[in-house]
Amino acid sequence: MRKNASAAARPRAAAAPEDKSFVTALQKGLDVLTCFNREAARLTLSEVARLAGSTPASARRSLHTLHALGYLDSDGKRFWPAPRALLVGHSYLVSRPLPQLAQPLLDALAERTRQSATFGTLLGDDALIIARSTARRSLSTGLAIGSRLPGYCSALGRTLLASLPPDEVRRRIELMPRKPLTERTVWRTREVIALVDRCREEGWTGSDGELELGVRSLAVPAFDREGRAVGAISMAVRAERMTMAEFREAMLPVLQKARDSLAQRLPREG
Repeated sequence: MRKNASAAARPRAAAAPEDKSFVTALQKGLDVLTCFNREAARLTLSEVARLAGSTPASARRSLHTLHALGYLDSDGKRFWPAPRALLVGHSYLVSRPLPQLAQPLLDALAERTRQSATFGTLLGDDALIIARSTARRSLSTGLAIGSRLPGYCSALGRTLLASLPPDEVRRRIELMPRKPLTERTVWRTREVIALVDRCREEGWTGSDGELELGVRSLAVPAFDREGRAVGAISMAVRAERMTMAEFREAMLPVLQKARDSLAQRLPREG
């Protein structure tokens, strides 16, 4: 693999309390806005406070403000994101070259192979999907732009972790919450570190039924034209369609070609 991931791909350190420019209320509001997901689509005040890691009083103020501004809807008891919340993610998607260049490449990849194709970057302990394409007859697992995959057991996540320095990878894996999601999940510290180290050496990794039984995936790192890691590209297939060995033989060269094509188009991420 090439150079370590840039600082922009790593989680930002929390602003120091003495930083007078840091707006804590804004942080709390964003924590509330981003705590909704497929499993937590409509939340009560107490549920929001728990998921956002805040007090009920703080969550109440954030919910009231976001509702008043039109980012959340409510029936008086539960809250859920309103269409206006799309503006937050849309700003990134339309202003940065990475998702704009990755999306058409994934569309072509998925159409040619009839497999789903995904591009992700590292966000804390997770792989955050910033571009995705699902061709006809390929699997659809409910993933979409903005979805997260656990870094320790997804091919996308392990590839992203492998772009970091080994000491940092070890520290992160030791601290991140890990549990078996299926009977095939690799989740113990030493085993996960070994797979990430292997990915760093070989330039690719796979995940076979670890996130969902019957689903196999492969991932390779993606670079800008200067060789800096900027994310990872993955593909997935239903297990009944091909073995892991067949999947690797057929799709790894295709993934690597797509990665190289993206590198030629992508300017340095600032």
